[in-house]
Amino acid sequence: MSNIVFNQAKGRVNEYVARVAGNDPANSALVLVILKTAEADATLQDYDTLGALLAAGGGTTNVEADFTNYARKVLDNTVITAPTVDDTGNEQYSDFPDQTYTAAGGAANNTTAKLIVCYDPDTTGGTDSTLIPLTAHDFVVTTDGSDIIARPPANGFFGAT
Repeated sequence: MSNIVFNQAKGRVNEYVARVAGNDPANSALVLVILKTAEADATLQDYDTLGALLAAGGGTTNVEADFTNYARKVLDNTVITAPTVDDTGNEQYSDFPDQTYTAAGGAANNTTAKLIVCYDPDTTGGTDSTLIPLTAHDFVVTTDGSDIIARPPANGFFGAT
C-alpha cells in the first residue's frame, strides 16, 4: 500500500486509475517519478502538483533522481487495468505491474528516497504543473548499474476500504 496519499488525491486515486484504464481522456496515464531526496511525509502530502512538489525543495529536497538510465515511467491504458473490487474483503485496489529500471546507475548513481505515482491527464501536452501526485512510497535503493524494480505490494499501490 501507499505510505501516503496526497491531500489533492484523497478519495480520488481509484477514480484516476479507472480513467487511465478507460483511456478517458485519451492520452491520460500514470507517471512514476523517483525522488532522491524528499521532505517529511506530513509536508510532502500537501503539494497539489508535481511541479509544486519539485519546486518547493529549492534544489535541496524533493529532488528528482538523475542516475544513469533514469527516465520517468509512463503507464497508459495498455498497461493499467481498472481498480479491483474485492466484495469479500470490502475493499478496492489499484495496481500497476512491476516496473524495471534497467542498468540503473553505474556512471552516475543515486540513493533514492521516494517513488511518486502521479496522474497525467494528457501525456502529449502535460507539464509537471498538470501532473497530480496521487501516492508516495518509500523507495530506498542505491543504484550501481544493476536493474532496480518498483514492485507494488500484492494488493496494489493503493487500496480503499
